[in-house]
Amino acid sequence: MIQIGTELMLLAASLGILMIVSLVRVVKGPTMPDRVVALDAINTLVVAAMVVLGAAFGEIIYIDIAIVYALLSFVSTVYIAKYLEGKK
Repeated sequence: MIQIGTELMLLAASLGILMIVSLVRVVKGPTMPDRVVALDAINTLVVAAMVVLGAAFGEIIYIDIAIVYALLSFVSTVYIAKYLEGKK
């Protein structure tokens, strides 16, 4: 039987693969808003991976860092959106 830690590590690996797929959209995105959405998706996947790894290792600090990272990611996404809105 697979241990819980192994399942969580597989989940973290699959989140890493999804980050790579999103990175392709960041590089190839035809427009700047596509790139911003892909970058926001990567940030969301990073937060999810931190929470999963925190659960796998039993460390609360990963979840605290994920919360701070999510807040900073949100602020940066709003700032970039405001910048792109004023660029037109």
